[in-house]
Amino acid sequence: MSEFIQFHVLTAYPPSNLNRDDLGKPKTAVVGGSQRLRVSSQSLKRAWRKSSFFQEALAGHIGIRTKEIGVRVEEALANGKDFQAVLEGKADEVREPVDAKKAKEYSIEIAKVFGKCKKDSPEHEQMVHYSPEEIVVIGNLVARIAESGQPPEEKELDLLRSEHTGVDIAMFGRMLANSPAYNTEAAVQVAHGITVHDVTLEDDYFTAVDDLNTGIENVGAAHIGELEFASGLFYQYICINRDLLVENLGGDEELASKAIRALAEAVVKVGPSGKQNSFASRAYASYMLAERGTQQPRALSVAYLKAVKDADVLGASISRLKETREKMDAVYGPCNAGCEEMDAHAGTGSLDAVLDFVSAR
Repeated sequence: MSEFIQFHVLTAYPPSNLNRDDLGKPKTAVVGGSQRLRVSSQSLKRAWRKSSFFQEALAGHIGIRTKEIGVRVEEALANGKDFQAVLEGKADEVREPVDAKKAKEYSIEIAKVFGKCKKDSPEHEQMVHYSPEEIVVIGNLVARIAESGQPPEEKELDLLRSEHTGVDIAMFGRMLANSPAYNTEAAVQVAHGITVHDVTLEDDYFTAVDDLNTGIENVGAAHIGELEFASGLFYQYICINRDLLVENLGGDEELASKAIRALAEAVVKVGPSGKQNSFASRAYASYMLAERGTQQPRALSVAYLKAVKDADVLGASISRLKETREKMDAVYGPCNAGCEEMDAHAGTGSLDAVLDFVSAR
């Protein structure tokens, strides 16, 4: 059976609007009959994937998720620019440009390999997650076309790669509707974060004053706005199928361990950036429990089915988590072969110990 690594994390955020719905309100969910704040798994995964911890630790092994690779190919060809430099937004002309009509035609041919494009456009209808290896072969093809002026040959359009070192694809998966053979099953499952207590959304009524308004003719505000917010202590659950992660990375144990370590650090240090400039809602996790074992994984969200109402919300939430885990283990047997915890509330354990534990081979 596969080995699983599970994270149980408690993170407190001050007044904030981390993850908004279509009306701009903080996302919520009803749990145990009471309203809770919610942060979607998509929001969490993007924040972790784009974090400096992830980007620096796994440089060269992170893909690009976009609808516009074909658009960038067209830009590189039509303007005589290096493809990789175009992706990084810092390209200068380095060669003779390809005829604009041909550049569009060739870029559509390349983009169609990865999915359906919009009519007469190299832009995809849906986002595609490209692995680092696929980005390289696209870049090589663009360079060849730019040098020769000749269209891509059929054999050169063999651009998809089932074997790659794209850690973000290996962790969070990808789906290519037109080429299912190149799909990747996600090795990391992320639950939506929910507050352990009930919440009431509040309104922030604010005004902005015009610096050049002397107040002689008009003393009113130049702008009036309203924004909803809330604060809360979130429980987050993440489950990693370590064996599947290694398999997705072509058997590279070392890269898988680096990826797990980078993800674990991002989980406790990085949150969604929604309305960050308005609320400065940066927070580190106060508690993290990491478990490893081959037993069937399980979340501990049931610990908060009944909303926590204790004055010491954090202390009570940590106690509930531990008690729930002990009772689950008493009924089902141990759910792991080992665990490590970090408790900033009590000042025990350490992040380094947790990272060493989860990344050990």
